Amino acid sequence: MKICGPKLSLCGLIISVWGIIQLVLMGLFFYIHSVALIEDLPIEEEYHSLDAFYTAANNAYNQNAYNCWIAACIYVLTLLLSAQQFYVNSRVTAN
Repeated sequence: MKICGPKLSLCGLIISVWGIIQLVLMGLFFYIHSVALIEDLPIEEEYHSLDAFYTAANNAYNQNAYNCWIAACIYVLTLLLSAQQFYVNSRVTAN
């Protein structure tokens, strides 16, 4: 079933591949607790103890990593849809 044209399906392929690469790498950097990403964590400004800060930061890093990986999986679905549409469009124009 043809949903989109050849140009849109190719654009979807390219954007999906880029999104997968970017989100997998960001998830990896969040998972290893990269200090450069600390500003992207949804944590409070002040904590009463250092242990409370470390616990909140570790939980936020892990949650952001999982969110990135879930979004990368969604991009895999759009990649599959775009690839299927690209295949359908290439078969239609070949015949």
